[in-house]
Amino acid sequence: MYQFLKNLSTNQQIAALFVTVFGFLLIVSVVLFLLTFRLDHRPDHDSAYSVRHRADLNNAEGVLKTSWFMTAVFWLAWIAGTSVASVLFGLVSFFCLREFISISPTRRADHRSLILAFFVILPLQYVLVAYERFDLFSVLIPVYVFLAIPVASVLANDPQGFLERNAKLQWGIMVCVYGMSHVPALLLLKFPHYTHNCLLYTSPSPRDS
Repeated sequence: MYQFLKNLSTNQQIAALFVTVFGFLLIVSVVLFLLTFRLDHRPDHDSAYSVRHRADLNNAEGVLKTSWFMTAVFWLAWIAGTSVASVLFGLVSFFCLREFISISPTRRADHRSLILAFFVILPLQYVLVAYERFDLFSVLIPVYVFLAIPVASVLANDPQGFLERNAKLQWGIMVCVYGMSHVPALLLLKFPHYTHNCLLYTSPSPRDS
């Protein structure tokens, strides 16, 4: 298997990766459908066991839908180019951050910081990616934003749970925005003798060797 994959071109390896992932998700989808169909036609489908089993299947279906969505986003980003990838992952970051904030404790005093996170920091991070300003991209959130968020919260004059609220918001931005933005950033990196999203290898010229 290793030799087979090694003999494939880079594009073929990427295609094989997506085929494997989509095939795995398809198999899991079929299995979950069969399990749900079987559960719905059990004579004791109203029993406590069936109710608990159905809840587990519903949770698994939710994870599966998220996996389909994320895989499709990665695939679209790959085939559509770096500009579309930046927009797609910007939207993904927005929804991920929104979900993160929805399960984190916030107060009215955090509204200023939340507006700063969603409508200033997030788009600015992806603008830096699109313009290939990797010097600013790499330090904007872990340095400047980690200082700016507490300052914005201090201006609201609400000390209750101050450290906890700000820490969760800071690391939400770190994971959902900073971490996610590295995907389109990697597609824009340029290496010697590599083209097309850093993955197609071209032989070096005699002058470069």
